[in-house]
Amino acid sequence: MKSSIVKCPGCGLMLPNRSIAEPPRFHASGECMELYHRLSVYTMARGREAFIHQLALDAYGAQHSGAGTRPITTAFSLIGLYLAAERGFTGRQVQLAHMELGRQKIAWPELTPPASAGGITVQDVLHAEEGQARDAAIRDWGRSVWDEWTHAHAWVREAAKPVLPA
Repeated sequence: MKSSIVKCPGCGLMLPNRSIAEPPRFHASGECMELYHRLSVYTMARGREAFIHQLALDAYGAQHSGAGTRPITTAFSLIGLYLAAERGFTGRQVQLAHMELGRQKIAWPELTPPASAGGITVQDVLHAEEGQARDAAIRDWGRSVWDEWTHAHAWVREAAKPVLPA
C-alpha cells in the first residue's frame, strides 16, 4: 500500500501524510508544523543571547501566512525578518522590538502572501548539521523568505520605524 502525500499550503513542502491536524495559527500542514516543532526544540536549546529561535519563528510565520493567519502574525514575522536581514538585529533584539510594537494599539493590515514561498523550507534547515551550520541555514531561510515579500517591503520598513535606533 502506497502512503499518500500532503502538500503544505504555506511552503509547498511535500511530506508523507500522517493525518496530523492543521495548526490554527499558520497556513501550514500538520506534517510541516511538526517539522517546525522539531526545529523549535533545537532553537530553544541554543540559548537566549542571540535567540536564533526568533528568526526561525519569523521565517516560518512569514512563509506560512495565508488563510486563517492573523494579520499581526504576518506583520510581526515580516518586521522581524526585515530587522534581522537588513538591519542586523539579533533574534533577541527582534524579540524586544516585537514586544515594543505589541504595546502599541495598531490595526495590522492583512498582507497578501507572495506567489512563491522561497527556496528554503523548515525541512532544509533541519537537514543542516546542528550548530553553526544550522544557525546559518536559519538565517539563510529568513533571508530567502524576506526576499519573496518584495511587494510588502515598503510597508514593513515604515511599520518598523518606531523600533529603529534614532
